[in-house]
Order: sequence, then C-alpha cells, then structure tokens
Amino acid sequence: MKAVYNAIFLTGALLLTAPVGAQETAKKVISSASAPEAIGPYSQAIRAGNTVFLAGQIPIDPQTKQLMKDASIEDQTRLVLNNLKAVLEADGLSMDHIVSTTVYMKDLNEFGKMNEVYGTFFKTAPPARATVEVARLPRDVKVEIGAIAVRP
Repeated sequence: MKAVYNAIFLTGALLLTAPVGAQETAKKVISSASAPEAIGPYSQAIRAGNTVFLAGQIPIDPQTKQLMKDASIEDQTRLVLNNLKAVLEADGLSMDHIVSTTVYMKDLNEFGKMNEVYGTFFKTAPPARATVEVARLPRDVKVEIGAIAVRP
C-alpha cells in the first residue's frame, strides 16, 4: 500500500511530514506573553499536528515593547532567537526541536557576526537553514528569523 505524505515547500526546501491522516489536522495557535505580540494579522506560531510553524521574529523587547532597531546585529540576533525560544516554550518545546530556520538579513556583510550568536543557540544538531539578504525588513531592523519545529 502506498502512503500519501503531506509536503510543505519552504524557501526552496521540501519538508515531508507524517502520512496524511496519521497526524492531527486541526491547527492550534501558540502564543507567549514572553515574546512580542504580533504586529499584524498573524500568530506567533501555529501547531499543525506535530509541526510548529513559528512566525518571523524581529528584535522587539517583549518587556518594554521597544524596537531595538539601532542595536548591533549581535544584540538583534540574540533578542530574536530569545523571542523564538519563548514562543517554543509556550508549547512545551525548546530550541532543540527546531528543524529549519530562515534568516533574513539587511546586510550579508554582517553574516559572520549574526552566525556567531546564532551558533550559541544551536550547539548540537543545528537545524537546516536558509539565509538571504533582503532590501528591507519590517520596521527597518537588521535581522528577522522564522523557524519550523517538530514535536517528538
């Protein structure tokens, strides 16, 4: 018997999930008060079955609600990853559950600095990653990171 799989295409990558009908299909909104509120009509994260799709985070301090637009790329990257971590924790997950990230940068000349901070969050089995330079990011920040995580 052939199994039919769900396929999700993301930034040139194909993610195969469990066979159709093998996982819960209802979507659940995941949110955390320890991460910035959505600044538009989207959710911080959505869980569909065992897969959690995390919206891109930008460097907004969740306590002060202040944008860190003028902070260094290192400080922006650290805050963005901590915001992603907070959303994951709201669903009982950790950074170790991330299987893929997409990093959007305003200036790829700062890739090395971003990558140094990024590496401190993913010490073992780092996720797959795509990194792209873009002309502009929301609120003119230097970095935005989105992620996909999978529940065990």
